[in-house]
Amino acid sequence: MKIHFIGIGGIGLSAIARFLKHNKHEISGSDVKQTMITSQLIKEGINVTCPQSANNIKDDFDIVIYSAALTDDNPELIQSRVKQIRTISRKEALPLILGDKKNYCVAGAHGKSTTTAILASILNSTALIGAISKDFGSNFRYVNDIVAFEADESDASFLLSNPYCAIVTNAEPEHMEYYHYDYEKFFDSYKKFINLAKKKVLNAQDKDIQKLDIKDATLLYPSEDISNLCFFLKDGEPYTKFDLQDLGSFEVWGFAYHIVVDASLAILASLNELSVDEIRKNILNYKGIKKRFDILQKYSNFVLIDDYAHHPTEIEATMKSIEIYDNLTNINKRIVIWQPHKYTRTYDNLEGFVKCFKKCDELIILPIWTVAGEQELYIDFEKEFAKYNPTYADSLKTSDKKIELIKDNKVIKCISEGIILGVGAGDITYQLRHK
Repeated sequence: MKIHFIGIGGIGLSAIARFLKHNKHEISGSDVKQTMITSQLIKEGINVTCPQSANNIKDDFDIVIYSAALTDDNPELIQSRVKQIRTISRKEALPLILGDKKNYCVAGAHGKSTTTAILASILNSTALIGAISKDFGSNFRYVNDIVAFEADESDASFLLSNPYCAIVTNAEPEHMEYYHYDYEKFFDSYKKFINLAKKKVLNAQDKDIQKLDIKDATLLYPSEDISNLCFFLKDGEPYTKFDLQDLGSFEVWGFAYHIVVDASLAILASLNELSVDEIRKNILNYKGIKKRFDILQKYSNFVLIDDYAHHPTEIEATMKSIEIYDNLTNINKRIVIWQPHKYTRTYDNLEGFVKCFKKCDELIILPIWTVAGEQELYIDFEKEFAKYNPTYADSLKTSDKKIELIKDNKVIKCISEGIILGVGAGDITYQLRHK
């Protein structure tokens, strides 16, 4: 089939496009602008056009798959419907991909990308992840009919993922605008997702998962099942060694308790396929994922780390990893650069954001990263974050061992030492990188 993707540069949609190309479909796509992802897709033989235009829609397309971020006035979506081409959303496309596979589906407000990537490394399986795994340098790879899949609760698309095994890291309410702030509807979606699966692996100490009252599941009790944590650096990279239940010790890339919980869930799920010794060996293939405690520069007095964290719970967890890294390196200066993501998320979680930076020595706040059509909400940053005495900048310019803060087209400050952590889900990840 000839399949066209509107918004192919998205991390989730690009993985689906790669999967369908591997299955011998003829793939094309478009996005509003060229990015590293669209450039890579072109190198892989996918025809990608930027920007989007009605002229990109051809009469012989069989299906057009569009991003959830699209609005009804998108010119390609309009033209597809005018031409009466079958148009389906990303979540509606999932049965095309996952319908006949043995799917290990990972859901949760936090940790699902990491858990999925660890799971894919352990199982050496096909993978569709909402991030780039450093194990195989992509958000997709094809190995066999066992699939490690990052299942998305933000639009309830995980209900279409056909899980053989449902793994849930936590069920903290997020993306509540989709559920119209109906908490019963939100938790019911999680319960339906889990009960679709033959096998279930859950973080039993998550207070929100406990509300679901799931039966017949493999349960992880982190405080009881995980012990003897040891954090260490190997060639400057973070690692954690830990014991899990009566299965012995494991070693995983990354720092902090939440990484170990994610790894433990992946290990328990993998016992459906592999022996403990195989799991212990294969987990060493995991090398982290891009934009999750992603160490971009590493010197004796200057370390730059990029992290996708864009919710207070995620930022607080990452700050704990920074504290461990600081204790092992003795740099003793923690600087956080925060790019708030979306007005609704920032407004809804403002109290959490005010608290989550408490362990940093310096806070830098960039403008809110918005999405098309989002309603602007008033947030008094100067009042709410006054205790941090933050620096407000418009953008960054990054070079070797240096970050310049820019406001009104002028450099207002230069950072040349410390552990610098950039957090956010917008374009901060590109601002932190330099060629």
